[in-house]
Amino acid sequence: QVQLVESGGGLVQVGGSLRLSCAVSGSIFALNTMGWYRQAPGKQRELVAAITSGGTTNYGDAVKGRFTISRDNAKNTVSLQMNSLKAEDTAVYYCNAESAARDFWGQGTQVTVSS
Repeated sequence: QVQLVESGGGLVQVGGSLRLSCAVSGSIFALNTMGWYRQAPGKQRELVAAITSGGTTNYGDAVKGRFTISRDNAKNTVSLQMNSLKAEDTAVYYCNAESAARDFWGQGTQVTVSS
């Protein structure tokens, strides 16, 4: 059974930084794109950042220049460095991993940015 385990969420002040990490465990042949999505109360889930197995990245407009995604293909991990955090970054952040067969999702980790 494939599991995605997220860590690193928490409470931070405006302007601060957090680093989220996600580890994929279980029997899986290969992962394609890995990424992070977020969902704030009353809003739809949105892409934060994604990275292909070859290292090509894609960022949501709201986080460009502030967040950086990275991955370790050998360890099946993906991380998100979040800098210059704003109150509007408050949300539950979900790790996502795509295989050829299906998508996998983590349980989510809360990020709260206080002003």
